[in-house]
Amino acid sequence: MRNFVFISPHFPDSYWKFCLSLKNRGFNVLGIGDAPYFEIPDQCKFALTEYYCCQNMDDYENLKRAVKYFEDKYGHIDFLESNNEYWLEKDAKLREDFNINTGVKPDEVRYFKHKSLQKEIFTRAGCKVSRYILLDTYESLVKFSKQVGYPIFAKPDNSVGSHGTYKINNDEELKAFYNKVDKSVPYIIEEFVSGRIISFDGVSDSKGNVIFSTWNIFLDSVANIVNDNLDDMYYCDPNIDPVFNEIGKKVVKEFNLKNRFFHIEFFKLKEDHPYLGSKGSYIPLEANMRPAGGYTPDLIDYANSISVYDIYADSIAYDENKEVPGDKKYYAITSSRRFNLNYLHSNEEILSKYKNHITMSGEYPLAIRDAMGDYYYFAKFDTLEEALEFDNFVRGK
Repeated sequence: MRNFVFISPHFPDSYWKFCLSLKNRGFNVLGIGDAPYFEIPDQCKFALTEYYCCQNMDDYENLKRAVKYFEDKYGHIDFLESNNEYWLEKDAKLREDFNINTGVKPDEVRYFKHKSLQKEIFTRAGCKVSRYILLDTYESLVKFSKQVGYPIFAKPDNSVGSHGTYKINNDEELKAFYNKVDKSVPYIIEEFVSGRIISFDGVSDSKGNVIFSTWNIFLDSVANIVNDNLDDMYYCDPNIDPVFNEIGKKVVKEFNLKNRFFHIEFFKLKEDHPYLGSKGSYIPLEANMRPAGGYTPDLIDYANSISVYDIYADSIAYDENKEVPGDKKYYAITSSRRFNLNYLHSNEEILSKYKNHITMSGEYPLAIRDAMGDYYYFAKFDTLEEALEFDNFVRGK
């Protein structure tokens, strides 16, 4: 029996589904998390062969002790993964230290984390990328702003989420940013791109081939949601643009993603750009080598009538996609609300009107509310028009 160490199987709280899919394919699924055993969901307990509570997971030596315990008890570890961006670097170091030859090692994972290095991969895949510099002197910032024009966008080169991001609109804001920002944190400064954010989501095999793909279309950027405390909407369209699909596959192949879930963000240009291309062109923004945030894997399931948790486990167990999708696909949408905003319709009205369409709803975990809203509704519809009408009803103020 093969051993799969799953780091943080209890967060996000739907990740027990990955563990269950792996268990159903014959794996010993060995969990390491910072929550006491009695706090993890019953479904997660059932999916795991054993759970090790490691209260301070930021201390790498604690993680090493946990993996060593499992290795001593169950034998060599075949796979180790968290599917969580926060742990990617520690995942890679653990693979190296325990001679786990599946998954990325530290010299590769830096391309997963550093946005400036990702630009190199995107370019090799044949994509145009927004112009950028790494934060250095104030003079270089001024020169760059004159080259590309305002606005420009600044964010940490290696970060999780959208905290610490800045949209800079003029010389005065540029000066204020430079005086305020922590110079010890590497920042990437990019030209601002006017485009709709669209993500390429799916799973790859051991050779970097995409065995499942779909796309999600977003109303707003995570940076705007976090910085302005907005509610949110995005949807999974089951009918992926073939042009976009081919671009995404080339990017995944160039990153050499092996048996991984991926979430790669692009801009779809809203207007012609003198450097990047014509309206409608797809311009890569950044790559996240894990599932999209929150419960998005479930949204993908509802849209495509499949289980991406099973597809991921198929990739690990069989190196292929063995899933047979359902007969029908849907436009699956999620609309979120903020507790401090005044909406037209109550929760009871929403649940009553759309009881035949809503697939799940509830409060997001506190850790992801900044980026995704406080309370969410997932629903699926036959047409995009119906899905957008639902969003208007949920988020109407």
